[in-house]
Amino acid sequence: MFVCIRHFHSGKPDHESQGSDTDWAPSLHLEHTQVKATTPEVAGVDSISAAVILNDHDYCLSPSDGERSLDCQSPDSVPSEFVYTKENEGPEEKMKRYQWERRRENWVSKPLFQPSHDPPEHLLKCSADHCPGTSKAKENIPVPKKANDEPHQSHRQLQAEYGYLRQELDALQAENQMLKEELEKSKFSYANVKCNARQLLFFTGFTSVIFHWLLTKINDSVERISQKLGQEDHLLVVLMKLRLGLNNTDLAYRFNESTATISDICRSWIPTMAIILRPLIKWPSREAIRRNMPDIFDPNFTKCRCIMDFAEISIARPSNLTARAQTWSTYKHNNTIKYLITFTPAGAISFLSPGWGGQVSDRQITYDSGFLGRLEPRDQIIAERVFQIRSELAAQGATFRIPHFARRKKQLSAHELETSRQLSRVRIHVERVLGRWKDFKILQSVIPLSQVDMLDDVVVLCSALTNLCKSVVPKSKQ
Repeated sequence: MFVCIRHFHSGKPDHESQGSDTDWAPSLHLEHTQVKATTPEVAGVDSISAAVILNDHDYCLSPSDGERSLDCQSPDSVPSEFVYTKENEGPEEKMKRYQWERRRENWVSKPLFQPSHDPPEHLLKCSADHCPGTSKAKENIPVPKKANDEPHQSHRQLQAEYGYLRQELDALQAENQMLKEELEKSKFSYANVKCNARQLLFFTGFTSVIFHWLLTKINDSVERISQKLGQEDHLLVVLMKLRLGLNNTDLAYRFNESTATISDICRSWIPTMAIILRPLIKWPSREAIRRNMPDIFDPNFTKCRCIMDFAEISIARPSNLTARAQTWSTYKHNNTIKYLITFTPAGAISFLSPGWGGQVSDRQITYDSGFLGRLEPRDQIIAERVFQIRSELAAQGATFRIPHFARRKKQLSAHELETSRQLSRVRIHVERVLGRWKDFKILQSVIPLSQVDMLDDVVVLCSALTNLCKSVVPKSKQ
């Protein structure tokens, strides 16, 4: 870079003058500017220095000898464009150089002599390529304490935040693991239900002792359908379907299985269990009935052999017109399947007929079911309402006893009124047994057409399981 110095009295560049070597200097950019002296001291000098703005620097030459002063405190000091720094300079030298750079910046921003017009903008901008010493000096400027502490403080804050987030992550992972364990424990299975005797009694109607007895009785005859469910879970599915009347979709959701798997379990286990447990529905001998006769039947109904009723179970409306007509019940006003069922005075189910369409008469079911062949002479049959079977029972030597008010008589005699009251007291206990049988909610629900073919097995199984329950009829004092 070259600097051009002019004399004010001649107005010519120094390289054109014939003066000494101190009258000129090489310059990269030449700017001819006439500068007037603004002070008396400067005006009285024949040859003074001219100020040339070059790359944001004002170069001033001494009016006496024309040489630059390297002392930054001297009034003849000239900011140098070439700054030399040593890598091993001490803190004091760095501070002096920093102060010198600050003064140089002030000289650049406030020139000693104001030119007559503003210099070009590109001359006022200094880049790192033109001023390598300046960038070098800025790199060695000491960093203030506040600026040095801010990164450390931010680092400490980030570490504290990281520690907090780490603790929160550990807590969430522990909670997730705990929820997984609770979910595994809350999975619906016999292993979780058996821990609470009340829950097991609600879902199955039996205690754990009877449940294991049933499992032992049928374990060798049934097939394991699902590998995910154990034999206890298979039995629990069947008992819950009978006891609570749940559909297959509900059971599939509870046991985390498909609906098809639950259907296969029911279709495989219910018929097998019905065959195995059918002997529990037994017609007792007359001596056995008298031995277990409750006190409430004495002394007027000591010859009572059974209490009979016709139970009707609703089914879905068949699409076939013939089947729809055969299953229509005028008593229930619905499509039903009718069964003849009898109870002993002690409350056990002693006879169960196959299912018939609701349109079939009570007489035909009584005659075709084989019930009449089990009766003996002088047996008493008690019923709640009038059935058109009196003549058939009389042919077997049996007596049919019903309350007199069921015959719709306008006026009852004193004897008929007392007999009807006694029959009503006996009938209350029978209603309890019938209610125990109907505790299996599947018998009170509407059976889908796809499951009507299993209805006989379902009724047999519910009747056999009812006989396993504790009797609701008071025991005899004997």
